[in-house]
Amino acid sequence: MKNYLLIFSAFAMFFMFSCTQDEVAEDSVEILSLSDYEARGKNGTTGNGGPSGAHYNLNIIGVPKNKTADMDGNNGHRIFMPLEGRAKILLSEGAFGVLDANGTDNDGAAFSLPAPGNYEIMARPLGTPGGQSITTTCATYEGEEVCSLENVISMRTKGGSKFTNITKELTSIDAYFRDINGDGIIDEADTETVNLFDDDLQDYFWNYDNQGLRVLQLRFYEI
Repeated sequence: MKNYLLIFSAFAMFFMFSCTQDEVAEDSVEILSLSDYEARGKNGTTGNGGPSGAHYNLNIIGVPKNKTADMDGNNGHRIFMPLEGRAKILLSEGAFGVLDANGTDNDGAAFSLPAPGNYEIMARPLGTPGGQSITTTCATYEGEEVCSLENVISMRTKGGSKFTNITKELTSIDAYFRDINGDGIIDEADTETVNLFDDDLQDYFWNYDNQGLRVLQLRFYEI
């Protein structure tokens, strides 16, 4: 009987571990965040499409109810956002780290990351199939909100989820917000690309429009 119990326990543990690799629940997210930088082989890519090697891991978790706990300075490699609706992730320049994990309150979440150029960002949607999110990089210019014409649509479909490179979309803003050609009109002819934390814009943030996506996993790989 003891042998049967041992076999059953081992099978149960294996099944639970296998499920959490692609279906990340809110209470098991730390499985994907054991350290600031996780080693995944030496070179090349992994089976899920992400590069192998050291990376910073961040999980954006959609929750059905707002969080009430104070999560300032709570660097747990996860940010909680509404499961349905829009919220902001305020961005500041610095080392990778979660400054405010609660994106369900009035002041939004906060995340720090270096200026672009020395890393790339990979993303994959996880959780129950059917949800999606739209992430857009935004900032302000002379008190007006400016959002990029490009965004990231992350849709969870059936089967295994693969990483895609979203570096450009999350580290730059393609928009027209000032008359750069001097014709007196601000239109598509004035479209320009502004990199994250460029002095031309202020108060950078990611606008996260969630439509039922449980988890968006981001990985930041140093180049």
